[in-house]
Amino acid sequence: MKYALIHEFVNDYPISMMCRLLEVSRSGYYRWLGRVESPRAQRKAEAEMLVKDTYEVFEAIYGAPRIAQELNDLGFPCSVNYIAKIMQKNGLLARNGRGFNYGAHALTMYNVADNLLWRDFLAEQPNQKWVTDITYIWVDQKWMYLAAVMDLYSRRIVGWSLDTSMTVKLIKDAMKMALDNRSTAPDLIVHSDRGVQYRANEYVDYLTAEGVIRSMSRKGNCWDNAAMESFFGRLKVELIYAKNYQSIEEARSGIFAYIEIFYNRKRRHSANDGLSPVAFEEIAVLAA
Repeated sequence: MKYALIHEFVNDYPISMMCRLLEVSRSGYYRWLGRVESPRAQRKAEAEMLVKDTYEVFEAIYGAPRIAQELNDLGFPCSVNYIAKIMQKNGLLARNGRGFNYGAHALTMYNVADNLLWRDFLAEQPNQKWVTDITYIWVDQKWMYLAAVMDLYSRRIVGWSLDTSMTVKLIKDAMKMALDNRSTAPDLIVHSDRGVQYRANEYVDYLTAEGVIRSMSRKGNCWDNAAMESFFGRLKVELIYAKNYQSIEEARSGIFAYIEIFYNRKRRHSANDGLSPVAFEEIAVLAA
């Protein structure tokens, strides 16, 4: 995981610095770059991808027997038992009777919105396009979850929420903070991935009531929300891994200071011609 993070930002930061912050060796990173995934692991990953794709294409109607038949016809030899184990692991159940679960893991098309951004992360004015996501932060032997909302116009974080559970309340609190702090118009687009929290009825109804237009990434495509992923990556490299917080209180205070004081008001951003998000917005107002 640490090596993958280093590789993601290899063009932005010196490898030696990132290795030092993440407490890994440069030689270990270069060995990781040359690693070869075993054929068995490659086949397993391919099988899971094909099963999920087929399950969604046929809108959760097909169970293991039919999915296995589809994959065999595609030239991917597999048994029904092999497919059944993959489906069980990923919580996929055919929509063919009382046993079907209409909950979080059953049908990823439920409450999915169209992709309106198509990786166009430029905005002509504030509150035109927002992106949002959740990231995991390991603190004091437990996971914490940070939900954030970014305005693509200035890359400013306009809302965020931190908690020890990844719930609808977490993302709703972040969005409520953003909407309370900004003057938005009915044509505001908010883009997220297809996570179950972002497809929950409570969250969808909340955005609808606020006049927000939803947009979602294509399934399994993290690059459709690259601006948000980039922010989380920098937060972890520049703050979380460097500080190695030992308590939730320390982490909460540090994240507040990073977002509200450093990132929004001081950190220069290449998308803003080298200005911080707040400075970029202030100059834009003066120039209008």
